[in-house]
Amino acid sequence: MDNSSSFDEVSDPGYQPSPSSLDQNDQPAVETPGYSTMSGDSFMFGRTYSETSAFSDPIDDNSYSSEPSPSHWPVTKSGAQHQAMLRRLEMKQQEQVADDKLDDQESVDLELEMMKERFSKLLLGEDMSGSGKGVCTAVTISNAITNLYATVFGQNLRLEPLKPEKKSMWKREMDCLLSVCDYIVEFIPKSQNLQDGTALEVMESRPRLDIHINLPALRKLDAMLMEVLDSFQDREFWYAEQGSMSSKSTLSGSFRRVIVQRKEEKWWVPVPCVPSGGLSEKSRKHLRHKRDCAYQIHKASMAINSSILAEMEIPETYIASLPKSGRASLGDTIYRYLYTADKFSPGHLLDCLNLASEHEALELADRVEASMYTWRRKACLSHSKSSWNMVKDLMSDIDRTDKNHILAERAETLLFCLKQRYPELSQTSLDTSKIQYNQDVGQAILESYSRVLEGLAFNIVAWIEDVLFVDRNQEQ
Repeated sequence: MDNSSSFDEVSDPGYQPSPSSLDQNDQPAVETPGYSTMSGDSFMFGRTYSETSAFSDPIDDNSYSSEPSPSHWPVTKSGAQHQAMLRRLEMKQQEQVADDKLDDQESVDLELEMMKERFSKLLLGEDMSGSGKGVCTAVTISNAITNLYATVFGQNLRLEPLKPEKKSMWKREMDCLLSVCDYIVEFIPKSQNLQDGTALEVMESRPRLDIHINLPALRKLDAMLMEVLDSFQDREFWYAEQGSMSSKSTLSGSFRRVIVQRKEEKWWVPVPCVPSGGLSEKSRKHLRHKRDCAYQIHKASMAINSSILAEMEIPETYIASLPKSGRASLGDTIYRYLYTADKFSPGHLLDCLNLASEHEALELADRVEASMYTWRRKACLSHSKSSWNMVKDLMSDIDRTDKNHILAERAETLLFCLKQRYPELSQTSLDTSKIQYNQDVGQAILESYSRVLEGLAFNIVAWIEDVLFVDRNQEQ
């Protein structure tokens, strides 16, 4: 009775005895599940009793008081609710962590399978039969870069940022394909002094010169093209698919003429649409600036590609297919102009030819290139007497007046002017033959990388020109 009365005196409303205020002998040896002495506010300290009982001395069963143990007091409603909420929260967190780990593992497995496929195709030379009849490594990597470009950018026919998964795919797989260049080196002599002062010449490896110069430049051009596309996130124009008109598109006569024009030329390309009042001056300025940037990137990529192709060896199959006469290849009209003109003007010649299509321009480029190498070969054969006579002839002024030499130089000038006038011109037969029979892996990577960047830059310029064309017609 004394115990109960003393307990009542300190049992003010809202008071609960703390664990430290209770006698150890009044506590059970093991915490009873489902009961707690703590309110919801003190839930975070729930390990107090189990830790105390685990390190206390054994207690005799007869020493228990007749009063209920504090560990057997009924739990409050708020404490039970908090426990249930926390249990549910912990379960959700565990499920989320498990899902994230599963997604990460699936992503890793997917990338691993993709890498296995790329590596296998590289080793097999794209010959899935494994019989050793595949193409060489250089052609395999060149085809891989070309196919990757078609996969990422083939369906992207608009001025808009790449989708995140496409951009990630392009960066990840290009990094993998370009990593081969990290192991293409050349050895140069280097002088090294020993501790005793003896000078010793050793061979040092460094990245091959063409890769060291061109690959960082191509990476920079690649990043700049991505920035150009990303800059069209917020734009005033939109696109209408083939055979349909957007709900915002205008029905003016000028716009209908644009639709007809695109159907005749490239019907598969979406048609750009602008507001009824045209684009704002800020948007026009932005378009012109990005067009100029893309045009400069196109010129730089084309220059790198041309230099790489020029360094590639001419295949024997192409040499064997050259015509015996350059005049027969070009025709009498072009031949007479090349040979008889005192002041040769390739631009005037192209104006007179009046090429009507890209197909005609490509056909002329093939014939000019074949004639150029035919005349070069004849010029070399005419000077292949003795080694001393050949050196004297090549260094004399007579070589400059040789007919074959003059025709070859003028044909090269005409070919260069033709490619400048028609930048969208496809590869010539010689370029295709060089790529097909090339066995230099470094040149194959640089050529294919510069070629796809050149194509992307040209497309961006054309898409911007389309939007500006529609805007100009909208104002009329």
